Amino acid sequence: MTSTHDPYEETFPALPPHGGRAFATTWWGHAWLRALEDGALDGEQVRLGRRYARTGAVGAVSVRPGGLTAVVRDPDGSARRTDVLVQEFTAAEWDRLLGVAVAESGHIAALLDREVPPELAEDASAAGVDLLPGMGELDPRCDCGEWDHCPHTAALCYQMARLVDRDPFLLLLLRGRPERDLLIQLEDRSAAGAEPEPNAPPGVTGIPAAEVFAARAELPPLPPPPELPQAPGQPPTLDTETQPDGLDVDAVEFLAQAAASEAHRLLARALAADGAEPARPAPPTAAEDAVRLAAEAHHFRLRYRLTAASGRDGPAMDLAVRAWGFGGAPGLAALEDDWSPDRAALARARSALAAAWPDEDAPELRRVRARWTAPGARHQLRLGRDGRWWPLRREGTRWSLAGPGAPDPASALACLEAESDGADDSA
Repeated sequence: MTSTHDPYEETFPALPPHGGRAFATTWWGHAWLRALEDGALDGEQVRLGRRYARTGAVGAVSVRPGGLTAVVRDPDGSARRTDVLVQEFTAAEWDRLLGVAVAESGHIAALLDREVPPELAEDASAAGVDLLPGMGELDPRCDCGEWDHCPHTAALCYQMARLVDRDPFLLLLLRGRPERDLLIQLEDRSAAGAEPEPNAPPGVTGIPAAEVFAARAELPPLPPPPELPQAPGQPPTLDTETQPDGLDVDAVEFLAQAAASEAHRLLARALAADGAEPARPAPPTAAEDAVRLAAEAHHFRLRYRLTAASGRDGPAMDLAVRAWGFGGAPGLAALEDDWSPDRAALARARSALAAAWPDEDAPELRRVRARWTAPGARHQLRLGRDGRWWPLRREGTRWSLAGPGAPDPASALACLEAESDGADDSA
C-alpha cells in the first residue's frame, strides 16, 4: 500500500474517486473530520474541498511526524502543494500516553487490531494528552495563498480520514512516532509492569483523609465571574460530511442557536444578581416552549412545524408570539388561560378597580371570570394569576394582547386608550 521504507514517513498513492456518502466510518475518523469542520472559518471552502476529494483531485499523501502533504489539483488542472500540520507530542506527553495504553491490556490488543477504543482516548485525555486533534489543531498551509482552510487543505483532510479509518497508527505517526517504535516501547513497558519492583513497600500508600480536609482552608479564592459576551455564540454549521441520515439540519441548527440565546440570557441574569442566587422561574410547558421557539424562528418551515406541534393554527400562533413578546409565559397565560378567581383574588381585584378611578370616572366594565370587557367589546382587561393586569383588544374574532402587564387596572386600560387615540389621530 505504501511506497516508502522510511519508518518516519508513510506515503500512500492517490485514492480513487469516492462515490460513497461518508469519508469516515470509524469514530476516530469522524473525530478527525470534526476537527476540520469545527475549526474552519468558511464552511463553503470545506464543502468545496469535500467535492474535490470525491472527484479524486488529491494526489499521493505523505504522512510524517507533525504533518501530511499532498498535491491537490483544481478543476482547471492547476496543481497546489498542500500541507496540514499537527502538533507533535512532547516526551512527557508520550510517557503519559504509553502509561495509559499499558494500564489496560485491552488497549494494546485493540491497537494491534487497528482499533482505537474510546476508553483509551478518554483515559489519555484525563491524563492531559489529546490523542485526536481538536478544533483549530489542523494547521493548513497551501500555496494558493489562503491563510485558513481552503478547498485544497480540506480535500487533503477528507482523504486523510479515509486513511486513518484503515490505520489509526497514522494518528500516532502524526504525533511523532511510527508504529514500529511504539510497539517496541509498549512491549517493554508491558514486560516491566509484569515484574515486581525490587524493594517495593507492602500495601498501598495514600494521603490521610484529615490532611485532605485540612487543606480546604488553603484553597485560593474563586476567580471573578466572566464578562457577559456582547451576543450569544454562533453554533457551527451542521451541513457537513459527518451528519447522520435522517437529521433535520435546519431544525437542529435552529435549536442550537435558540439554546445559545437562552444561555446568554440566563448568564446575564446571573451576573446581574451580583453573587446572589437568582430566582429560578418554573420550567416552561411544552406549549409555552413551542411559542418561545416560534418567537425566534424566522424560517417559515420551522415556524409551521412549531405551530402544528403546539396544536394552534397560524393566526393563533401569531397572537401567542406577540403575547410572549409582551410578557413571556405570564403574557401567554393572559391570552390563553381562562380561569376563575377565587373569592380572595376577586376581592383584591374589586379593590384595585375601585381604587383606580373616582366613582364618577370609573369605566363600565363587564366581568366574566377573570376578564373585564369595556362597552363595545373592543377592549378588555384580564387579571393574571400573578395579580398583574393585562390589556387586550379585539382583532376580528380574536383577542390580542396589546401591551405588557401592569400592576393596576388603570395603567393597563390607559395603554389601550392611548392606542385608540393614536389610531384616531392617524385616521
